[in-house]
Amino acid sequence: MGRGKLRIYLGAAPGVGKTYAMLSEAHRRIERGTDCVVAFVEHHHRPRTEVMLHGLEQIPRKDLEYRGSVFTEMDVDAVLARRPQVALVDELAHTNIPGSRNTKRWQDVEELLDAGIDVISTVNIQHLESLGDVVESITGIRQQETVPDEVVRRADQVELVDMSPQALRRRMAHGNIYKPDKVDAALSNYFRPGNLTALRELALLWVADRVDEYLNQYRGEHQVSTIWGSRERIVVGLTGGPEGRTLIRRAARLAEKGAGGEVLAVYIARSDGLTSASPKELAVQRTLVEDLGGTFHHVVGDDIPVALLDFARGVNATQIVLGVSRRKSWQYVFGPGVGATVARDSGPDLDVHLITHDEAGKGRGLPVARGARLGRSRIIWGWLMGVAGPVLLTLLLTNISTDLGLANDMLLFLTLTVAAALLGGLYPALASAAFGSALLNWYFTPPVHTWTIADPKNIVAIAVFVAVAVSVASVVDLAARRTHQAARLRAESEILSFLAGNVLRGETGLEELLERVRETFGMESVALLERESDVDPWTCAGRAGTGRPVERPEDADVDMPVGDHMALAMTGRVLPAEDRRVLAAFAAQAAVVLDRQRLQSEADQAKELAEGNRIRTALLAAVSHDLRTPLAGIKASVSSLRSDDVEWSEEDQAELLAAIEEGADRLDHLVGNLLDMSRLQTGTVAPLIREVDVDEVVPMALVGIPDPEAAVVLDIPETLPMVAVDKGLLERSVANVVENAVKYSPDGEPVVVKASAHAGRVEVRIVDRGPGVPDEAKARIFEPFQRYGDAPRGDGVGLGLAVARGFAEAMGGTLTAEDTPGGGLTMVLTLPAAPSHAPAPAADLSTTTMT
Repeated sequence: MGRGKLRIYLGAAPGVGKTYAMLSEAHRRIERGTDCVVAFVEHHHRPRTEVMLHGLEQIPRKDLEYRGSVFTEMDVDAVLARRPQVALVDELAHTNIPGSRNTKRWQDVEELLDAGIDVISTVNIQHLESLGDVVESITGIRQQETVPDEVVRRADQVELVDMSPQALRRRMAHGNIYKPDKVDAALSNYFRPGNLTALRELALLWVADRVDEYLNQYRGEHQVSTIWGSRERIVVGLTGGPEGRTLIRRAARLAEKGAGGEVLAVYIARSDGLTSASPKELAVQRTLVEDLGGTFHHVVGDDIPVALLDFARGVNATQIVLGVSRRKSWQYVFGPGVGATVARDSGPDLDVHLITHDEAGKGRGLPVARGARLGRSRIIWGWLMGVAGPVLLTLLLTNISTDLGLANDMLLFLTLTVAAALLGGLYPALASAAFGSALLNWYFTPPVHTWTIADPKNIVAIAVFVAVAVSVASVVDLAARRTHQAARLRAESEILSFLAGNVLRGETGLEELLERVRETFGMESVALLERESDVDPWTCAGRAGTGRPVERPEDADVDMPVGDHMALAMTGRVLPAEDRRVLAAFAAQAAVVLDRQRLQSEADQAKELAEGNRIRTALLAAVSHDLRTPLAGIKASVSSLRSDDVEWSEEDQAELLAAIEEGADRLDHLVGNLLDMSRLQTGTVAPLIREVDVDEVVPMALVGIPDPEAAVVLDIPETLPMVAVDKGLLERSVANVVENAVKYSPDGEPVVVKASAHAGRVEVRIVDRGPGVPDEAKARIFEPFQRYGDAPRGDGVGLGLAVARGFAEAMGGTLTAEDTPGGGLTMVLTLPAAPSHAPAPAADLSTTTMT
C-alpha cells in the first residue's frame, strides 16, 4: 500500500475561494467515479458553500468537551475505517482542541496519507511558518496557527486560488465572507488594500518558487542540460566599465516585456585578485540593478566566456545581455572577444544580445596586471613572435630574388625582437634576439650555410644587432612594466579612495566592507579577529564569505595584523607580497569601521540618556505648572473652609469639598501617569499576566469618566475569548484612551467602545467623532508630554496615550491610531487571547475559508 497524494489549494487571504474550489474538484471526481468523502469542511454558514456540500458524503465529526463547551473536530478513526479514495480536509493549519488525536490538523492529514488515502486540503499563505515574521510586518498580526513549510512543499500539487484585492473587498462588503457586524472591522483592519496586495504578492512568489523547484528537480532527474525558458531570466555581463549602466537598464526593459522577468547582473573577476574594473563603478551598478529589482552576482573565473555561460546555464537563464566590445579594430588580432565567443558557444537555447553604447570601439587600454606579469595570451603571442617570427621572416627573405643586404635584414629581425618585447616581455625578446642572430649568421652572412663569418665587419654588425636587440627589449619591457604598475596603482588608488570615502561618510558597515575585501582579492572568506590581550583567545568581530571559519590568524591563508590585538584573516589562496599594501589599507579601514560602529552604539546610549534628561526636564515643567493648578484649587478651598470670617452654608461647604475632591482626583491621576511613565522609561514594568475577561475590565476603566453612561457606549460581547494580560495595566490603558477620546469628542457624540476577536487576538476599538489627527501626527501623539495642537480643552501633562501604549506593549499588545470613517479618531488596542481561549474558527479573520 503506497502513500496517498496531497493536493493543496493555497490562497492569499480568507475569502478568495479555496473551499469552493476544493468542493468543486470533489464533485468532478465523483462524476468520474472516484470514492470521495468530506472528512472536515467548515462552511461558516455561507449559503454557497452549503450548497456545494449537497451530494457529498460527510464523515460525522467527533465531539470534544473542553472547559465546559463542546467542540467538533475531524474524526480520524472514522475516516480511516471508511477508507475512501479521496478525503476533503479543510483548514490545514488548524489547531485541534486539546484531547484530540493529534495537536495539529496537518498531523491528522499525515495519518490519512500514510494510510494510502488521497487528501485535498486548503491553507492561506499567512499560515506558512517561515512567513510568520513577514506577515506580521505587513498586517501587524502574529499568526498563532501555522503549518511547517515542508508539509506544504511535500504536496504533490499546490494550486493557487487567486483574486484581486478589489474583488475580495467587494465580496466582503456584500456579506459573502463574514457576518454584517464584522464587515466594517475586517475592511478597516486585516482586509485593507495594502495588506491584501502584499499577501497576494507573497502567495504568487511562493508558488513561483515552488514551480521552480519542480522544474529544477525534473531537469536534474532527467539530466536535462538545455535551458528551458519557463520564464525570462536575463543575465547581464558586466566589465566594470561605464557601459554597464546602459546594459542594466536595457535588460530591465527586456524583463518588463515578459511576465515574471528576472534580471541577474554578473561580474566575472579573474582569480588573480585585483582586476581592471573600477570598484566605484561596480558599486554604482550594483545599486542600480538592485533598485530595478534585479540581483548582483560576483563570480571568479579565468576564462570569462566559459564562466559567464556556466553561470547563465546554472540559473536557467534565457537571455544574455552584453555590450559591444570596447576594443579597437587592430586589437581583434588577439582574439574574437568575449561577446563573439559567448554568442558562438551559447547554443540555440540561450539568446545573446549585443548592445551598442557610447564606449564601443574607444579601446580598453592596457589591462591592469599584477606586478610585472602579463596576461597568458600576450605571453603566448610574444613567444610566437620571438620564435616563429624569425623562422617565417627567414623563409620570406630566402625565397625572394631581391637581395636587401645584411643591414636591412638585421633591421627586419630587430623589428621582430621589438614586437616580441612589446607582446611578451623580456624573455621572448631575448629568445628572438638569440634565434634571429643565429639565422642571420647561417642564411645571410657570407659564407652562408656555415657558422663561419668571413668578414670581421659582419661580426661587429651581428654583435651590434644582438646588443641593440637586447637593449631595446629591456627598455620596452621596462616601459611595459612601468605601464602596468601605473595602471595597477591607478586601480589601487580608486579602490582606496572609494573605500575611504565610504568609510568616512559612514555608508559601509563592517560586513559590507569585509565582503568587498573578499570580492577584491577573490578569497573564500574574510574575518576580522580581535582579542583583549596577548593571552586572551581570539574572537570574531565580523565575517564575510562561505569558506571555512577561522579562529586564529595563524590558521588563515593570509593574515594582516591591525595593531597589537586585531588581525584580518583570509582563506582561499596565498596572496603575493605586492597585494599586501592594499590589504593593509583594507584592514586599517575595517578597524575604523568597527570602532565607528561601537562609537555609534555608545552614541545611541548617550542619546537615550539625553532623552531621559529631556523627560526629566519636562517632568519638572509639568510639576511646576500642571500639578500646581489642582494644588492651588485645593489650597484655596481648604483656606476658605478654615476661615473664621465667613459663615459658609451647607451648600457652599459641599461645593468647596467637591472642589477639593476634584483637585485631589486630578492630582492622583497626574501623579499616577507620571509614575507610570517613569516605570516605563526605566523598564521596571513587570506585567502579571493572567486570563482576564475584557467585558469585566472595560466597565471598571470608565469609573473616572464624568457621566459615563452618556459619554461612552459599550459594545463588548460576552462571548469574547479571555485575554492574557495584566488586569491593572489593561484597566489603566483603556481608561487613558477613553478619557482622551471623551475629552475631544463633541457634545452629544458619545465615544463608542467595542471589541471583537480575530485570529488569536482581541481588539478593543475606541471610536470618537472629534476633529481627528492627520497621518503625519499619528505617531507623535503617543510620545510623552505631547498634546496634539495644544488644544485648550486638553488639560494634563500629555502622558495618557504614551502610558497607554507603553502598558499595551508591555503586555504583548499594540495600540495604534486610525481614522474613523466619517471623521474622528479610532484607537485600536490589540490584546493577545489566552492560549486556552483562542477564538473559534468562525470568528477568525485569518483562518476562515471562502465559499
